[in-house]
Amino acid sequence: MRLEGIHHVSSITGDAQANVDFYAGMLGLRLVKKTVNQDDPTVYHLFYGDDAGSPGLDLTFFEYPGARPGQAGQGMIHRIVLRVPSEAALDFWSGRLKGMRESATSFLFSDPEGLGLELRVVDVADAPLVAHHPEIPAAFAIQGFEEVRAYTADPERSRQLFEAALGFERDGGMSWSVRGDKRGGRYLFDPAPAERGVPGAGTVHHVAWASQDSDQVAWRERVIAEGAHPTPVIDRYWFKSVYFREPSGVLFEVATMGPGFAVDEDPAHLGERLVLPPRFEQLRDQLELTLTPIHAPTPARR
Repeated sequence: MRLEGIHHVSSITGDAQANVDFYAGMLGLRLVKKTVNQDDPTVYHLFYGDDAGSPGLDLTFFEYPGARPGQAGQGMIHRIVLRVPSEAALDFWSGRLKGMRESATSFLFSDPEGLGLELRVVDVADAPLVAHHPEIPAAFAIQGFEEVRAYTADPERSRQLFEAALGFERDGGMSWSVRGDKRGGRYLFDPAPAERGVPGAGTVHHVAWASQDSDQVAWRERVIAEGAHPTPVIDRYWFKSVYFREPSGVLFEVATMGPGFAVDEDPAHLGERLVLPPRFEQLRDQLELTLTPIHAPTPARR
């Protein structure tokens, strides 16, 4: 039983349209689901990914309109690392994003609200997860998650849960990798800054790890055995979720690979309209008046 790398990473935005413009327009990801936060349906939950909305490249955002900027600190993820295929791809992105390469294989930048991002050349056997976009050559497109980096003052506190419960393998002083049959990813700690973390726009809410559907209950039992306190299994309609905090304070989720975003939309038209899980459908008229009007770029067709 192994986790299949990073399923998704969820963050906070204060401006849904600016968020769409950057992630779908500038980064070329596909808006694959426009829905609501199921714990607070008065706000958006936007999902960006590859053409199919696959686990493994799924950046999601909760919109709290006008939210103040946050700052990552102890017990918070401060950088999301995404894969690109080549140094030529980094040349393309540094030009498109008007930034400077940090090295031959890495480009650091932030989204408009300060969320830390990195593009990294990574040589892995994982199938590339690509969204087609008219301004971005497919050979340069983002291909999936590589790692998330969090802040902690004491990485050893988390080691037992990571290795005994979640099957993470230590591959460096403060770095762990996780690999399933088809995909892998990494979780890495950096020393916590002196400044206190402040949740808000431009900060990460949680990271989700991908589970085979039939294994999720077993993962929940394993984290309980190592002292964590997970939620019950929660049906999110497109996947099922279990949440708990790892000892540094970062919120983890174990999310199932299925049934996926095409269960209630034509794959050719993902993200084009507001989609609600059935239990929220009765709120549609109210929500359509409350939520920020947004539009997304038309996805490129193959």
